[in-house]
Amino acid sequence: MRITLLFILLLAVNPIVSGQNQLTGTVKDQETGEPVFSANILFPALEKGTVTDAQGNYTVNNLPNGKYKIVVSSIGYATYNTEINLPLDNFDITLNPSAIEMEEVIISTPFHQLQSENVMKVERESLSELNRKGAINLSDGIAQIAGVESLTTGVGIGKPVIRGLSSNRVLVYTQGIRLENQQYGDEHGLGINSKGISSVEVIKGPASLLYGSDAIGGVLYLNPESFAQSGHTNAGVDADYFSNTRGYQLSGMAKTSGEKLKFLARGSYAAHSDYESGDGIRVTNTRFNEKDLKAGFGFQDSKYKADLRYNYNQSNIGIPEEIGAQSTEKDPMIPYQQIDNHIVSLDNKFFFNNSSLDMKIGYQFNDRKEFEEHEEHEEEEETEEEHEEHEDGEAALEMHLETLNYNLKYNLPKIGNFETITGIQGMFQTNENFGEEILIPDSETIDFGIFVTTHYHLENWDFQGGLRFDNRNLESEAFISEDGDVINALDRKFNSFNGAFGAKYQIDQKFIARLNLASGFRAPNLSELTSNGAHHGTNRYEIGNPLLENEQNFQVDLSLEYRNQHFEAYVNGFHNSVGNYIFLNPTGEIIENDPVFEYRQQDATLYGGELGVHIHPHPLDWLHLESSFETVTGQLSNNDYLPLIPANSITNTFRVEFEEGYTFSKKYAFIRLQNVFDQNNPGNFESATPGYGLLGAGLGTTLKLDSFNLGLSLSGTNLLDKEYISHLSRLKTDGIFNIGRNIMFSATLSL
Repeated sequence: MRITLLFILLLAVNPIVSGQNQLTGTVKDQETGEPVFSANILFPALEKGTVTDAQGNYTVNNLPNGKYKIVVSSIGYATYNTEINLPLDNFDITLNPSAIEMEEVIISTPFHQLQSENVMKVERESLSELNRKGAINLSDGIAQIAGVESLTTGVGIGKPVIRGLSSNRVLVYTQGIRLENQQYGDEHGLGINSKGISSVEVIKGPASLLYGSDAIGGVLYLNPESFAQSGHTNAGVDADYFSNTRGYQLSGMAKTSGEKLKFLARGSYAAHSDYESGDGIRVTNTRFNEKDLKAGFGFQDSKYKADLRYNYNQSNIGIPEEIGAQSTEKDPMIPYQQIDNHIVSLDNKFFFNNSSLDMKIGYQFNDRKEFEEHEEHEEEEETEEEHEEHEDGEAALEMHLETLNYNLKYNLPKIGNFETITGIQGMFQTNENFGEEILIPDSETIDFGIFVTTHYHLENWDFQGGLRFDNRNLESEAFISEDGDVINALDRKFNSFNGAFGAKYQIDQKFIARLNLASGFRAPNLSELTSNGAHHGTNRYEIGNPLLENEQNFQVDLSLEYRNQHFEAYVNGFHNSVGNYIFLNPTGEIIENDPVFEYRQQDATLYGGELGVHIHPHPLDWLHLESSFETVTGQLSNNDYLPLIPANSITNTFRVEFEEGYTFSKKYAFIRLQNVFDQNNPGNFESATPGYGLLGAGLGTTLKLDSFNLGLSLSGTNLLDKEYISHLSRLKTDGIFNIGRNIMFSATLSL
């Protein structure tokens, strides 16, 4: 009912929105006066833009009255941005040639600014850049971002780890809404295919002010691919081959846009066999396959913008238990997961004079099934007949998670140098069990949050701060655990006030210093509150604690950056204090051959950071030398080390890039060496992990043909076929090595 009333309110105010305008202009090279072809013109607040033609001309239609920021970017030029008052008939722009990589607008923070203008440091990478480095899937790709790792079970299951925090402590956003897919479990993947994702943004640190509970460790924000430019139709086909898993991925896309209406669709399929480790052994049942469908419908005029998106993803993922039959089959054996995930989102924007109203609504349906061997089966190698027999039977575990999200934000008119946003966010969620096994009970969760944030801009200084209040109601039904114990029903309420304050100081576009102070919270999840039984995916018996309280943290984050045309350097440091940190603690007992762990709380501290340099010397602007180092340490108040903390690492990359070329353009080649140090500070149920070095390399180009472009790339990871075990591999306890040498070949045909 509340959502219906909001829709009525939005429709009621729509007629008072201002009229439409057209803006034209030319973009030229500041030094030569030549037109700049294919420069991006963007109004971030309106999420509307275009590109220049061969003569450098551009036209943007259906613009509202008001004062708006315009951002112009092109490869080989410094990004240009300023504010203009509409209506305005003509606006010509000159771009300054620069070897500095062009900046992009950051979407995950509230004011949609360039990174150099942002008070909060945000890492942003395009998926095309991550994929051409040899990433097998999305989780593998994001692990290449400084300060981000992946908690893995083979290559098919991966979860983001941001500065030592993961699972429910890292919030994932896709299509502008929070992703809900039973993410509390170590053996649950993202359930998002990388095809159809344009870029990823990472907020490293508490972001509860903007996103509420579960953003205590940071946010992984996935931006969907954009619609075609107005008046254009595009199509493309991607194909990838992976030598190690004998895997392949195919994807096809088509999109078209008129002046107001836009449409896109993409279908993808991927299949992988068991991966082969550096010792030449295939890790049984790490195989997986995935179907993915994405579609979008857009509408925009000067008064209103709508973006309707749908994503269906079905994943069949093997759950490895031990090394067994050596096979290159791609259908998972028992035990395996079948996960169907539906995501529907609608983003509405209403534009007024110098202000706007943004309302996002999302619905998700997550159907998670796990198939296991029947108890009467003896321990023997699986046969095809046994596999088929179980597929026809019922799942041992089946959970349906339904989630309705809403997010309403009002961008107030700018007052002097102040920009302010206020809003409400909420979630209604139900979990229902249908299988014979129950991991978490049938439950209902209701979230509500209200916040305000403001940004104050001066010539060299920027300040940003805000406050937020959240309330979460969690109710669950009683159920009988595996050992026959009755787990009582829950009725818990969790509340939290949080705030954030940040300052940025900038001198001459070269030196930037950022200081951010922020608090965050996380309400305990159902697994932590109600577990009582064997957790087969982790080979342990878990006992929950229904009296757990909120985790509450406070982080100090300092970032220093220096950049000129030929040199860049950065240092990021953080200190994160977490009150009532929830963790698993071994009791020393054994139940049904599984060690017993119980959930406890204790204050914890994490600290560390990242530093790096990027050199592209003049006049060899095509040459790039990059080096980055990352470190994190996590301890409980009793000085025990936290589990699943990534080891320190240093990555050195040498790459060359040549953008221009008549037939072959966007030519590049790189070689990378990642050195991971010993992890000698394991948690109390972990063991130390020795370090290792991984060598990677790649090259690629784009072939320009009559009416289409053909992109070709070849990359390799772990080229020396190193035998190694990552500290964040859940197969480490079984002594199973990570993936060995993998060569990836990719071809992209775009029209």
